[in-house]
Amino acid sequence: MKNNAATSIGQLAWQKFKKNSLGVVVATFIIFVTLLAIFAYVLAPNNVANANQMHLAIHTKSPGFEVQMLRIPIQNVTKKNSFKKFLFGDAIRFEELPISSYEIQGNNITIVPYQGVNGLTKSYPLSLWNNNKPIVKQQKFYLGTDKYGRDLLSRLLIGTRISLSIGFVAVFISLFIGLLLGAIAGYYGGKIDALIMWFINISWSIPTLLLVIAITLALGKGFWQVFIAVGLTMWVDIARMVRGQVMSVKKQQYVAAGEALGFADFRIITKHILPNIMAPVIVMAAANFAAAILIESGLSFLGVGAQAPMPSWGGIIKDHYQYIILGKPYLALIPGLAIMSLVMAFMLIGNALRDALDVKN
Repeated sequence: MKNNAATSIGQLAWQKFKKNSLGVVVATFIIFVTLLAIFAYVLAPNNVANANQMHLAIHTKSPGFEVQMLRIPIQNVTKKNSFKKFLFGDAIRFEELPISSYEIQGNNITIVPYQGVNGLTKSYPLSLWNNNKPIVKQQKFYLGTDKYGRDLLSRLLIGTRISLSIGFVAVFISLFIGLLLGAIAGYYGGKIDALIMWFINISWSIPTLLLVIAITLALGKGFWQVFIAVGLTMWVDIARMVRGQVMSVKKQQYVAAGEALGFADFRIITKHILPNIMAPVIVMAAANFAAAILIESGLSFLGVGAQAPMPSWGGIIKDHYQYIILGKPYLALIPGLAIMSLVMAFMLIGNALRDALDVKN
């Protein structure tokens, strides 16, 4: 009976959600962004690790910029298998030189570097290429290049992984801690509740960003440290909400029946109480996901988040915010719009889930 009821409630929520056009559009957008993040190295024009192939001669070029690129093989580079390329990107196997023109003369290729000094040329022996045929390709930078001449589109795509992974891990950590402490405090009450609430109030009183920075500095700067730091600062809201919900639900007759039948507290909490309070938890998790993306971007902007050369949307803004007044504002505005759109998407999906899971409507 319980499974059928749960199924019918789930089906009702799904039917209500499908009627919310904005919610469906936002959910589709989030799925699309998630797929972009998963296949980032497959889709990125520059699929080397962190899209960190620099071309200083073509720095800060406008979107749609095209240039000829001479690719010179780098010797003794360990090749990665397909799975590692998919996860971490390829190794830099070619030195790429932007060129204006080239000419093959005998056993050498002579190039004119892009925007080089007039009359300055460079020559390379054809023996550098195994088949004596130099690799020259026309390369297009769809969103232009950053201040180091790296492909901006590729770094934005790979940066999507950073934002989404931070959100997922931070929400998982905050849910685990918040559900655990909130359920214990709400169910047992008394001194246990007072102790947990004292700890929650202390954590609540410390500004979130300040606490994240403190934890990050204590653990060290880095990618995984940000995961832990953000997750450890977002559990308080969930714990307070879960505590209140458990205190309300534990007065219900089915909980009293479970206690009368001698069910263990763990079973009552996990099988009877938590499933009935998950709707507001899911909504809060969506809001926390958005907050985690903002916090990570802020940390990267301050220099204590994901460290270079790892691409982070906040880090990209940090590297280029001065270009807003130097005639190339898109270098900072594009990642800013990416952050804004993803945060707004998770806030809107939270609202849609709230409406779908609201049994009163």
